[in-house]
Amino acid sequence: MQLIQYPPQADWAALQQRAAAQQAHDVEQRVQQIFEDVRQRGDVALRDYARQFDRAELHDLRVSPEELAAAVVQVPAELQTAIRQAHANIWKFHATQREEEKRVETMPGVSCWRRSVPVQRVGLYIPGGTAPLFSTLLMLGVPARLAGCPEIVLTTPPQQDGSVNAVILFTAHLLGITTIIKAGGAQAVAALTGGTDSVPAVDKIFGPGNRYVTAAKQLASRYGVAIDMPAGPSEVLVIADASANPAFVAADLLSQAEHGPDSQVILLSDSMPILEATQAEVARQLAELPRAAVATQALTESRSILLRTPEEMLYFSNQYAPEHLILAVRNPEQLAEGVTSAGSVFLGHLTPEAAGDYASGTNHTLPTNGYARNYSGVSLDSFFKKITFQRITAEGLLQVGPVVETMAEAEGLRAHARAVTLRLESLAAPEQNK
Repeated sequence: MQLIQYPPQADWAALQQRAAAQQAHDVEQRVQQIFEDVRQRGDVALRDYARQFDRAELHDLRVSPEELAAAVVQVPAELQTAIRQAHANIWKFHATQREEEKRVETMPGVSCWRRSVPVQRVGLYIPGGTAPLFSTLLMLGVPARLAGCPEIVLTTPPQQDGSVNAVILFTAHLLGITTIIKAGGAQAVAALTGGTDSVPAVDKIFGPGNRYVTAAKQLASRYGVAIDMPAGPSEVLVIADASANPAFVAADLLSQAEHGPDSQVILLSDSMPILEATQAEVARQLAELPRAAVATQALTESRSILLRTPEEMLYFSNQYAPEHLILAVRNPEQLAEGVTSAGSVFLGHLTPEAAGDYASGTNHTLPTNGYARNYSGVSLDSFFKKITFQRITAEGLLQVGPVVETMAEAEGLRAHARAVTLRLESLAAPEQNK
């Protein structure tokens, strides 16, 4: 990790730059080509991409019921138990996010309310490759089920033998998801956007991925398909004071760095001894990781920064807007009061970010690349549309009608005013005939 001491604020923007953002323009053109190819050739294109990127020869793009059933018995009992516990915790947390339908009478006879209606067709993209993220399937599948989405389509890259990771299939079975497509990358997002013979088109696409997947989701939104957020390479920012445990901090940094070579980790501290000790711990722990090569590449774009005060560190963090923010400080609750931009926050020395990744209950599908400034992480609300309703009685129209007439006339929208005036006249007519 690069070590920077007391950088002036004029240099902060450069220090907050993500490597992925610098390369984004190289990705968009290729993703556009993939979208056009999938639109024209459908399933044939998906099979070709599976052969090219996954080295898999696919005869059927859909996981069969037999494949799904066989996968369940392949997962060790201990892992099944862990997944079921995580499922219960995630379900419990997200179930509290339900909102009651409330009717409000804004004026006598004027009633308004809002109803949550599930998105009818959702696509869940689950990364595969070197680290199949079955945990992400829990994070997306649980709120989709809680919301009552009628159609859930899962896409995930195949393994070289044409199968899908058994733990992903076990998790899908636990969630009751049966439409599972063997496709990954931008091509999977393209298929969910426009549909193919094997892949149903959906209304909204969820799930993290690499630069290509992120670019593909943003392109999908131009075709009228909603997305959860631009969720790209993983990142964490740790604020550590002199009370922090360097071994804990190093482990937190490496837990994000091992996600992928384009992940980024940032460490802020007002204590040089903590920065130095953490650097030494990173080197020691890195040597023990199976994914050391991946983490090492991510660390080349990562930084340890010495700042002067907790307030300065928090200001830097809010500008950076990290996906994950860890407050490894003496008084984390106090510092957390000032957090304005972060995907998810982890308070204190005993709250590792990994807990949120798997089983504490919060969602780990979070905005990256600075999007935490204006996006929230996935929640139950992400799977709902909020539709407003209103009903006006005769009494209500007499109350609100003149207000609407006056405002519509002031804007020069005569038809708007007339829509009210005609109704008011019809209410007055019986009185005039007496």
